[in-house]
Amino acid sequence: MKSSLLKKSNIVLLLVLALLIIPQSRQVLQIWLFKGWSFINKSNVIEEKDRVSISDYNWDLVSEDGKNFNFKETQGEVVFINFWATWCPPCIAEMPSLQKLYTSYGNRVVFLFITNDDFKVVRRFKDKNNYNFKVYQPMGAIPDELMGRTIPRTFIINKMGEIIVDERGVINWNSEAIRKQLNKLLSVKPI
Repeated sequence: MKSSLLKKSNIVLLLVLALLIIPQSRQVLQIWLFKGWSFINKSNVIEEKDRVSISDYNWDLVSEDGKNFNFKETQGEVVFINFWATWCPPCIAEMPSLQKLYTSYGNRVVFLFITNDDFKVVRRFKDKNNYNFKVYQPMGAIPDELMGRTIPRTFIINKMGEIIVDERGVINWNSEAIRKQLNKLLSVKPI
């Protein structure tokens, strides 16, 4: 009996390893694993005493429809920034939750989905997955407070320009905790 169970577990282990080794299945398995991880990994609000404010709002972006956008336009608004790429498994894994959040809050929160991917690739990715959020590319230096080397990287900025969430990695952004936090931020009057 124990030998039979050991053989079955070895077979499962070999199948998982094979899926990770075969390039065509690796990304699918990684996305599936990251989606599971996103429900475990929770976003944390930065303590008030540790928050950093955006020091320079002069940051130019261009949208996928060719329109210029300056980050200054977000001052006094709640802003949700997500740095991502179409080839990044953790980015792909969190996209469904980001789309759901965008669908619910897109008219009240400024969403900036930022990538360096070619817009043709981005449009194909969005069309394939039925995503309707607007995507931007940076046209100049990213503000120091938003610089990073990993993706996905997500920030939530309050109306006073303070970064209240700075997360690296996959998160379920459509969680009740995030929705409560956004509702709280939206209810605050800017100073």
